[in-house]
Amino acid sequence: MLKYRQWLLDKLTSRYLKYQCINCFSVTNQQRLIQPLPLDQLKERNMQTVRLLSGYDMPTVGLGTWQAKPEEIERVVTTALDVGYRHIDTAFNYNNEEAIGSVLREWFKKGGKREDLFITSKLPNFGNRPSDVERFLNLSLKRLGLDYLDMYLIHMPFAFKLNEETFTPATNEDGSFVLDLDTNPVSVWKEMEEQVRKGRTKSIGLSNFNEKQVLNVWENAQIKPSNLQVELHVCLQQNSLRQFCQTHNIIITAYSPLGSPGAKTHFQTKYNHNIEDFPDVLGHPIVQKISTEHKRSPAQILLRYLLQLGVVVIPKSKSPERVKANIDLFNFSLNEEEMRTLSTLDKGARGRIFNFLFFKGVENHPYYPFKDELQSFN
Repeated sequence: MLKYRQWLLDKLTSRYLKYQCINCFSVTNQQRLIQPLPLDQLKERNMQTVRLLSGYDMPTVGLGTWQAKPEEIERVVTTALDVGYRHIDTAFNYNNEEAIGSVLREWFKKGGKREDLFITSKLPNFGNRPSDVERFLNLSLKRLGLDYLDMYLIHMPFAFKLNEETFTPATNEDGSFVLDLDTNPVSVWKEMEEQVRKGRTKSIGLSNFNEKQVLNVWENAQIKPSNLQVELHVCLQQNSLRQFCQTHNIIITAYSPLGSPGAKTHFQTKYNHNIEDFPDVLGHPIVQKISTEHKRSPAQILLRYLLQLGVVVIPKSKSPERVKANIDLFNFSLNEEEMRTLSTLDKGARGRIFNFLFFKGVENHPYYPFKDELQSFN
């Protein structure tokens, strides 16, 4: 009844209303939210949800699984489901979909319902062509043991040729990646739309696209992007991109909301790629000070900050204790002064960790999203 009354009011006023949930997820009138849950239900579910343009609801806190090895997944995802997570984010590239699927099967056997989950996966950069969209989506569904996804994203705007033997990007003799110049995001998006029509995914979106690239897809789409997943944390706050997405009713999901401290070693060991000015997001003195004042962890402060900006967060951790703490975000809030102080930590492009230059030669691809920032990376 409450949802119907709210829908009717929205219809009569011909605009979206601004919701404010006490100690909860605050957004502007450009974003579509379900009716905020009563506080007792909120504490029980330990989360809030945001209404996507597609009409479905996405939990505002999810579990990120990048770099989570298959042998770690069972423990981490099981813990996450036990403490209230219902939003799990993965990707074909993460090579852990089968392990996640194994945990989900056990959860279903114990009475868990598929409709209570929100599962996201992504089309890999070496599958970024119209002929491969359905192929890779079906592979992800098979690995996960699911009939459909809740969200399927184009992982990156640029495309590499596929090594069919290894199911990885093809490389040249010098180690550079073989660029696929015969495809483009709009043509790929048309096939993404087909997957919605065929019932393989409920919603579709983009990841790592810049503002112009998102707009290009938007203007050529019959089914509009519901979600944009990008790197976003206090050192890279993406103010312009957030404003753009707000205007177009695209919900932003922040990956690496804690600054991805494990990424530095990963880039060095896997790609021999170094980032000179790697931001210490968790260890910043301002974050530490606010953390002490609230008697909360630095991670909780950083996540709460993004939630109050209207951003969905998908923190990742291998520690069951931190997994539990990372969703305990709805019984405190940051005041205006604290929000303003944290906003000053933004470093713009210099705060970017994932510039993808570890993919040797990627900056030469016409759809490389950060060409305007290349000077900042040097």
